[in-house]
Amino acid sequence: MTITFYTIAAVMLAITLALLLVPMVREGRRHGRSRGVFVTMLVIALVVPLSAVGIYAMTGNTATLAGVPRASPVAIDDAIADLRQRLAEHPDDVEGWLLLGQTYGMLKQPAEARQAFDGALKARPDNPIAMVGWAEADSLVRPDHRIEGRAADLLQRAVTLDPQSQRGLWLLGISQFQHGQYAQASATWKRLQPMLDPDSGVARAVAQQIAQADELAGTPKASAPPGTQLTINVSLAESLRAKLAPGDTLFVFARLPNGPPMPLAVARLSADTLPTSVTLSDAMAMTPDRPLSSAPRVTIAARISHSGQAIAQPGDLEGDAGVVDTTRTEPVTLVIDRTH
Repeated sequence: MTITFYTIAAVMLAITLALLLVPMVREGRRHGRSRGVFVTMLVIALVVPLSAVGIYAMTGNTATLAGVPRASPVAIDDAIADLRQRLAEHPDDVEGWLLLGQTYGMLKQPAEARQAFDGALKARPDNPIAMVGWAEADSLVRPDHRIEGRAADLLQRAVTLDPQSQRGLWLLGISQFQHGQYAQASATWKRLQPMLDPDSGVARAVAQQIAQADELAGTPKASAPPGTQLTINVSLAESLRAKLAPGDTLFVFARLPNGPPMPLAVARLSADTLPTSVTLSDAMAMTPDRPLSSAPRVTIAARISHSGQAIAQPGDLEGDAGVVDTTRTEPVTLVIDRTH
């Protein structure tokens, strides 16, 4: 009975690992993820069940399995706390920092991920994986999701140190596209293209972005193809003018109606320019795969931020023009007329 029990358990474990981990590893490598994180996952997946079997072999009895309550899994927060404690004692553990950053990334905690990748960079400043991880996390922390400043510099260094960094090349191209550097974005993505499976969805998406960048590279930045730009005349209600302070920032943005909060296009300028006219176009897209022209209708809104942040804060001044067609040619009128 004991031999049969262990044999069946071993076969079930092997099948489960094959079904779960192999596709995860393939997909992760396709997106430029570090091999180290998948090795760690494999070790955990093997060690935890095998340790349980070993402990059971010394102390357990198969006849009692049906009557024993199922053990609670170790909370991931406890595992993270243990890892952070180890890193506090060994701050030069680069692999530990990378694992922590990637874990926070999978948990959708970009601020914590950025901090972890920063720890890796302090331990080893020339680590391309940490550079790419920091830049990606920083873009997710930012309300406008732009890749600039230190993030853009790190990506440039990362792809220089590791020309095969698929994630690095993709993000660098996004940064260049966001800043209107369409020819550079196209060239960067063309370096990425040969590394991809030509039949994959990723390769097709990259090809589409290259085509869009090539098209925009021949168009002056201030203009856009017909039907992909909206002109908004923005003004501030007289009843709110006393609440306008020096240094306030004006954001004008278009987002999907009833869609995610991240805008398709956004313009940022000084609130001192009010009343003003703003043109939103594909050149102002937050990400190249979601330009203004990708939506038939958008909600147009504006915010005057006292803090300079795009995320609404109490006391900010707001207004909207409702839902408009992206093919609209006449200017949209928008009045900022309320307090957040």
